[in-house]
Amino acid sequence: MSKSLPLKNTIFAGCKKISMSLFQQTILKKQIALNSEKIAEAYKKYVAYFHNPEIQENIRKSKEEEWQEGFMRALFVNIFDYTFKPDPKYNLVSEKKNETDGEKADGAVLVNDEVRAVIELKDTKTTDLKQIQKQAFNYKNNHRKASYVITSNFEKLRFYIENAIDYKEFNLFTLTENEFSSLYGIKFVQHFKRGVS
Repeated sequence: MSKSLPLKNTIFAGCKKISMSLFQQTILKKQIALNSEKIAEAYKKYVAYFHNPEIQENIRKSKEEEWQEGFMRALFVNIFDYTFKPDPKYNLVSEKKNETDGEKADGAVLVNDEVRAVIELKDTKTTDLKQIQKQAFNYKNNHRKASYVITSNFEKLRFYIENAIDYKEFNLFTLTENEFSSLYGIKFVQHFKRGVS
């Protein structure tokens, strides 16, 4: 895997660098500028939850199965405004079965009822997200329209496009407002809702 180097003095500070156009600074700055009010509101909700030391401790004590759905609701629904099944017009599901076999990703983001991103979650005992990369990409490769992979151990989150080499990683327990803006700027829903792949 290619080394990802941290960038300094940018909106990427504290995150890993990747070379894909989706994450270029000009694109991110545009997304951030267009959504500055939404980002500020989302950041307040994010900090109140993910920066809360008691919640962080409870998350660290949680087993994978205990908190998978809770994590998806806390981050994807409450912060990023996804809609979880069974609500009408849902675009987020849990336990999504592969198209080709009986294996299931922990979650998936849908556009027009087609999987665009798979989500694979582990608990915080999995400290290196590379350990779940192969499993997550196996799920992605078994969905025709999937281009994105999201992995997390509830504390760190990695976002991949197409391959396992280039990714962006965020520490959800320590994100600054600028780092959160970067995450919001690439906020997968921006692209998924438009059906961009």
